[in-house]
Amino acid sequence: MATTESEQTGIRTGSLPSVAWVGIAAAVVTGLVHLYLGVRQVPSQLGISFVLAGLGFIGAVALVLVGYRRSTVYLVGVPFVLIQIVLWYYINFVGESASFPGGVGTLGAVDKIAQVVLLVVLVRLLQ
Repeated sequence: MATTESEQTGIRTGSLPSVAWVGIAAAVVTGLVHLYLGVRQVPSQLGISFVLAGLGFIGAVALVLVGYRRSTVYLVGVPFVLIQIVLWYYINFVGESASFPGGVGTLGAVDKIAQVVLLVVLVRLLQ
């Protein structure tokens, strides 16, 4: 029995543009950083929020890979990433005595670079 593409389940990457793969890599990086930091801080509220954010990034990657409403995922991703960046800056540099950029740290730098790249990719994918 022949199966049409609309009946298939699983990963559908054939229609993904090259730039989307850059976004997927960036989302995986920031998702893993959030999960790593979050698990280390659970059961605090900050730890739980990091785990949830990490799951959000990984979940979004899964939705894109299976082809589920990609344009909606991209559209929701823009404010999600922007909020992450603003909250990170506020929590680390407005509410604390850390200095910017000296107080960023390695994981913070990796995470924010990944998020800026992801933000650029999401905006590009929405055009």
